[in-house]
Amino acid sequence: MLELLDGAVSEAYAREGLAYRPRYTPVMRALMEREPSTIGHIAAAAGITQPAVTQTVALMVKEGLVSARSEPGDRRERLVRLTEAGRELLPRLQACWRATAGAAADLDAELPTPLSLTLEKAIAALEVKPFGERIAEARARLAAQTPLAHQPPSSTKASARPGGVRRKPRHS
Repeated sequence: MLELLDGAVSEAYAREGLAYRPRYTPVMRALMEREPSTIGHIAAAAGITQPAVTQTVALMVKEGLVSARSEPGDRRERLVRLTEAGRELLPRLQACWRATAGAAADLDAELPTPLSLTLEKAIAALEVKPFGERIAEARARLAAQTPLAHQPPSSTKASARPGGVRRKPRHS
């Protein structure tokens, strides 16, 4: 699902002549609300992790969309700002975002349950019980159903033979 949606959004940016990645959007939106912003503020505003924001900001710095400078009083805290190039891109991006929002609304209208509502519910459920925990539980259920499949092999040679039959040693 993510590939289908993200790929289509990437193609829409390319058709508009924009060399822009969809992953930049949460950072751009956060900076539109409050600039300059720290990595922590952007992460909170966008609902993504600080490491993800740090990686995205590093890419955006390389592409000249934002600048990131340490605060004079605190070398650990970096302030992120839009560059002139980033600021000039905003009107074109906002037009793309409006088109994307319109397409999402059209998709929601076609579905028996709007995708946006389903995703909200899925996110809420994953916040209560993360997917990693769900995988561990599923693995434990599978192990309980098929205990022999998860036992380490026996150290006897007999178990390694088909049917557990032991060979007689040959004497030469």
